[in-house]
Amino acid sequence: MIKVDNLSYSFPQKNLYNNISFTLEDGQHCAFIGTNGSGKSTLIDIIMDPEKYMYDGSLEIDPNCRIGYVRQFQELDKTKEITVFEYLAEDFLKLQNEITAICTEMETSSDIDILLEKYQQALDAFEAINGDDFENIIDKKLNLIELIKYKYLNISELSGGEFKLIQVIKAMLTSPDLLIMDEPDVFLDFTNLNALKNLINSHKGTTLVVTHNRYLLNHCFNKIIHLENMELQEFDGGYIEYNFSLLQTKIELQELAAADTEEIERTEILIDKLRELATENAEQFRGKTLRARVKIKERLEERRIKAPFVEIKEPNIIFVTANEVEEKTVLKVNDYNVAFDEVLLENINFEIKSTDKVAIVGSNGTGKTTLFQRIIKNDDPSIEIDKDIKIGYLSQLQGQTLNYSNTIFEEFFDIGFKTRDDIKEYLEGYNFDEELLNQKIGTLSGGEKNLLQLAKISETGADLLLLDEPTSHLDTYSQIALEKAIKRYKGAILMVSHDYYTIANCMDYVLLIKDKKIRKININHFKDIIYANHFDKHYLKNEEKKKALETKIELALRDNDFLLAQSLSEELEPIIKLLQN
Repeated sequence: MIKVDNLSYSFPQKNLYNNISFTLEDGQHCAFIGTNGSGKSTLIDIIMDPEKYMYDGSLEIDPNCRIGYVRQFQELDKTKEITVFEYLAEDFLKLQNEITAICTEMETSSDIDILLEKYQQALDAFEAINGDDFENIIDKKLNLIELIKYKYLNISELSGGEFKLIQVIKAMLTSPDLLIMDEPDVFLDFTNLNALKNLINSHKGTTLVVTHNRYLLNHCFNKIIHLENMELQEFDGGYIEYNFSLLQTKIELQELAAADTEEIERTEILIDKLRELATENAEQFRGKTLRARVKIKERLEERRIKAPFVEIKEPNIIFVTANEVEEKTVLKVNDYNVAFDEVLLENINFEIKSTDKVAIVGSNGTGKTTLFQRIIKNDDPSIEIDKDIKIGYLSQLQGQTLNYSNTIFEEFFDIGFKTRDDIKEYLEGYNFDEELLNQKIGTLSGGEKNLLQLAKISETGADLLLLDEPTSHLDTYSQIALEKAIKRYKGAILMVSHDYYTIANCMDYVLLIKDKKIRKININHFKDIIYANHFDKHYLKNEEKKKALETKIELALRDNDFLLAQSLSEELEPIIKLLQN
């Protein structure tokens, strides 16, 4: 269906691809993964509109391929009064009206032949998208995600997560041969994420989905395309199996690399000795032996193992407090209420201690971000913040904390860095190379913008972190790095998130919003809720075991203990099989 062959493409400040190749076959469900800023969305844009880009190599798409596309960002037009059904049926109704208009024109026209041709073309297009049964198809899709009750509701009344699902349904309705989606999971609550999983798995055609969501990756795909360090590799199989394969490859390659390093070091010692002997005694054979050894060393260095997919750098996220931590209440909310057209939250009461790590959890549209905004503004008598603490804020609306017209260099110079070298050295820890420092922040990927927010928070220090969907857009490696930073942090955290991995791994307890109220629940209770709605009760436990063993393998590799690494890998294999079931 798609064939990419030796494709290369560069931005002015960055090379994105170097002779990458892959194929996408009919019926495959493919996850497109890679670190933030590696060029995934740009490659999607090239596939969607190849004429717009000057690239080397070739891109072939089946000329009869119908493509459905869900963009990463699409604003909801609040002013357009249109129901969910009208929005979903738009393409069908347009063709239906066209057919009716042609029939009406045929009643009075003398040029029947041209009209008959137009009529047949419109009819063929209508049949190609199963137009005769379109309302039933719409109802089935809405039932699948449990949104049938919203069929005649205005689009403007939907939450952001609900509208995203409706976008996915619309892209699917015309039965595209290829469905492309760019991070369709961002900001979806648990229920809507599960609905998205069901939609992806129900699609009979080919899918290509850019996602970092671990739940979708583990449950929706039978092919992985991994873009990293300007190179790409394909894997026929699921994400869990792919990660295990990468780890096994890493053990094997690192052992080979260690052997190469030892051989190079031995050769260097021998070359040094031969140089000394050649200096003391200029016999011809010693010169020949020296040159031969130098060539051996050069060959060893040339063949030294290169493994771009197993040397992925996690960003070095470190949160520090602005003041010495002391036990006290840093945030108190008393009888807080918020209402727009209707009441969202009423009589909300909770408090956060100086070392608490707390997640606010609730369905899309329940008022979590609104509450966050009021805390940030600190202008509501129901909200009390300790006057002696410093707050760090990560916004899901990234333009609130980042100046899109700034370059990365300007943004960090503005917060107190003195020199370009200081900024360069600091941001290397967040995987930003020097050539990116002059790039405008507005041109960065969503994940890169979130990493910059985290880098700013890390540098300035804070006693209370307010994190609004911090894992959104972040690649899986950055998500793991963020979890490590949260665990190490000594201050307080209040986090809005739908990422149950991060919540289960890092939070002390959860504030659950339901029926306009908020209640405190412990992490085990939270896990029970997730188990009941998403997967069996052993899933997260097996995930934790998997992660613990992977960490032990990394430590064994760091010590070049390859026997232990291989033994741990064998211990990991049955857990991988359990997670695949």
